Amino acid sequence: KLNIGVDTVQHGVEGLTYLLTESSKLMISEIDFQDSIHALGFSDELNRSLLQLYLDNRKEIRSILGELSPRLPSYHSLEWRLDVQLASRSLRQQIKPAVTMKLHLNQNEDQTAQVLQTDPATLLHLIQQLEQALGEMKTNHCRRIVRNMK
Repeated sequence: KLNIGVDTVQHGVEGLTYLLTESSKLMISEIDFQDSIHALGFSDELNRSLLQLYLDNRKEIRSILGELSPRLPSYHSLEWRLDVQLASRSLRQQIKPAVTMKLHLNQNEDQTAQVLQTDPATLLHLIQQLEQALGEMKTNHCRRIVRNMK
């Protein structure tokens, strides 16, 4: 009917979908949305139609995106044990430590448990990496990103 190629229509629909979902994710204001679409070079009438479409549907789009997001397990509790092998038949003098952890998780009101085992050196490295990541989350750059994600 439109005498336009299939690829052109598909790219147009994908672009409109991307514009509305990203704008809804970030909950951008009416002025910011207008600035964003003004840069695309559309007519004023089309800009007003897109703005009205965004304002009418942003809450519904946001709720649908919330339902589509993966439900990740959450922490419930942790049990741990330190095992040390002091000797074996072939080696009378050996020290071989191992840390065994049982991680209890909640997912969709179901409890699951994961058993993990590692040596203390790897555990210390993991702790250092996690502390470094937590430190990076306190930087202004990361705070701005997290604020925009909500």
